[in-house]
Amino acid sequence: MATSSSSCEIEQLQKGCYSEWMSVQATHIVDLKEVLTSHRSKDDHKLEEVVGKIVNDFQKYTEKRSELSRRSCSSYFAPSWNSSLENGLLWMGGCRPSSFIRVIYSLFGSQAETQLSQYLLKVDENVEENHGGSMSDLNATQLVKINELHMKVIEKEDKITKKSANLQEDVADMPIAIAAYATDLVEGDVLVENALDKHEEGMAVLMTEADKLRFETLRKIVEVVTPVQAAEFLLAGKRLHISLHEWGRVREERRFGCARTDAAAATGGAGTEESKRSATC
Repeated sequence: MATSSSSCEIEQLQKGCYSEWMSVQATHIVDLKEVLTSHRSKDDHKLEEVVGKIVNDFQKYTEKRSELSRRSCSSYFAPSWNSSLENGLLWMGGCRPSSFIRVIYSLFGSQAETQLSQYLLKVDENVEENHGGSMSDLNATQLVKINELHMKVIEKEDKITKKSANLQEDVADMPIAIAAYATDLVEGDVLVENALDKHEEGMAVLMTEADKLRFETLRKIVEVVTPVQAAEFLLAGKRLHISLHEWGRVREERRFGCARTDAAAATGGAGTEESKRSATC
């Protein structure tokens, strides 16, 4: 695996890859909003074009991640470019593929509830005509296929999780455990380094497997739903990802800002009224 110096370089490449992906997602959101706003129910060509491009972009991103993870994968399991909130939600270096389907269920329930409320209040004539294919229009056949996909994805997630657990248990096995017990110095010999390299290589394989499952889940969802529904689903998922990133960043800035102010107060730097107010946040 990579040396310490090259690991830093690889981590920068991984961070750059992630930053580029977040920028691409922001562009995707603009494209999706535009195509949904201008969509006409009898012309799905533009929608299919945008959705297809987004799916291909995601495939390219997962392939780039896989390439970088083979050189060093540890950073992906607790990325420095993420907030603690995001890292706490990670599964195998990313989101759970089953969460994609949870987004569909959430959209379906929310839109169906809204339409029902509009009907009960008899204000349908004041509501813009439905664009013919939103998540509230999922039919029975689509729901059955989505539910079947959900069950299969959860089963595959569980298998990957079990493999990860086995790799984690191997860390407590020989020669690592014996080496840790036998010396007070935090220095690994060749056997330890080889064992840790093997562990990291195993985690890289699992992350690649998880990324493939994420992509396949996305692709199959797009195949089941209509172009409009696919666009709505992708828009919701990308907004959620970017929002979580921003919420986590803001929360950490707020908390760390308070911590810094408290530290200043402890050293006598809280003499001003402004510092006292900040220390209570």
